[in-house]
Amino acid sequence: MKKAITMDARDNVATALTELQPGDEVEVISTTREVVQRVHINNALPLGHKIALASIAEGQDVIKYGAKIGRASKNIAVGDYVHIHNVTSDRMPLTDNMLGHT
Repeated sequence: MKKAITMDARDNVATALTELQPGDEVEVISTTREVVQRVHINNALPLGHKIALASIAEGQDVIKYGAKIGRASKNIAVGDYVHIHNVTSDRMPLTDNMLGHT
């Protein structure tokens, strides 16, 4: 079974340990390799990218490593791909080029 990892019990996202496709079932493991959740994937996403472990309403915090890394810019469902298209980063502002606007 495909896997993703969550780094802290407070996280509402996990990191994909392989490329994922819609419909994949993923075991989410902790840093101790314990399966903590199973999630069905809604969108294709690359290795190393984030998936939602819980519903995250627009404006709510996105938590990774037990810390806020941004805010949802739209509602995010369990199993959704979590990236710049639905998160406003707290780490750096996004440029038009990063967002695909030319």
